Amino acid sequence: MRDAAARWIQHYITAWSSNEPDDIRALFTEDAVYFTSPHEAEPWRGRERIVEGWLAARDEPGDWLFEWKLLGVDGGRAFVQGLTTYQSDHRSYDNLWVIQLTADGRASSFTEWYMPRK
Repeated sequence: MRDAAARWIQHYITAWSSNEPDDIRALFTEDAVYFTSPHEAEPWRGRERIVEGWLAARDEPGDWLFEWKLLGVDGGRAFVQGLTTYQSDHRSYDNLWVIQLTADGRASSFTEWYMPRK
C-alpha cells in the first residue's frame, strides 16, 4: 500500500501542476469526498464537484513548491506530511493529508489540513 500511496501523491502533484480536469478526475472515485479542512461543512462530493472546486481554487503552475513525506499507511489509509511554499508571495504552509485509497489506487476520501508557517 505504501507504493500505491506514493504513486497517488505523485499523480496528485501532476494534477496540481497541470490543473487538467482529466488529471484531477483520475485521482478520485466517482463518489469521492474531498475535505478542504478536517471539519468542512460542505466538502466537495463526487468527482465532478471535486474538479470544479479544485479549478475554482487552483494554484497556478510554477508558483509553488511541494515537499512531502509519507508518514505511514493503515490498511487503505495513507498519512502524508507536506510543506507548500509559494514563489510569488513567499507564503508557506505545513500540510497534513489523510487519503483513503481504494484497491485500484484512487482516493475515495481526501482530507487536508494546512497551517501557515511563521
